[in-house]
Amino acid sequence: MPTVVPAMLTVEEFEAMARMEGYELVDENSWDQNGGCETGWIGGQLVWLLTHFTKLDCLGLVFSSESGYACFPHRPKLVRKPDVSFVASGRFEGDRPPRGYARLAPDLVAEVVSPRDTYEEVEDRVNDYLRAGVRMIWVLTPATRTILCYTGGHAATRLTGSDELIGDPVLPGFRVRVADLFPPPLTTLPIEA
Repeated sequence: MPTVVPAMLTVEEFEAMARMEGYELVDENSWDQNGGCETGWIGGQLVWLLTHFTKLDCLGLVFSSESGYACFPHRPKLVRKPDVSFVASGRFEGDRPPRGYARLAPDLVAEVVSPRDTYEEVEDRVNDYLRAGVRMIWVLTPATRTILCYTGGHAATRLTGSDELIGDPVLPGFRVRVADLFPPPLTTLPIEA
């Protein structure tokens, strides 16, 4: 549901509220998509790696979670803001991103599952992206340290720790070890006697 932000807030009140820039439009309702620090960190790592990989050869543009896509003919009142997305060179006019929402489906979308996401919500997003024509989708789940990869409408492939996330066919040559995309696991420190 839409949120009205009061003019004056304390840090604690603001922290308790969802920030507006993290919302998506879903069939005339706004939905909070903020996932917290862990989700943001993982998305940031992936944006950095993809930007570094794509920029050298001008392969296309990498976008963070603030970039919206209105490319869903089956749901015309839908704007999705994936955590990470990539659009190949030559798809935007003049290879410049639009000022507003993109009206075309990105080539690659990555969604980082937050603690508040339900299975149904993630599945709904994946189905929307597939129906819009997104060529590759990565769903990163911090709780299990796994990634589901959807390519060309095929069944998802599940990757774990030592597996490599590979960008083929959308980003040929891109590869990163799955474990490197997640924060290090928590360890128990020894208690001194």
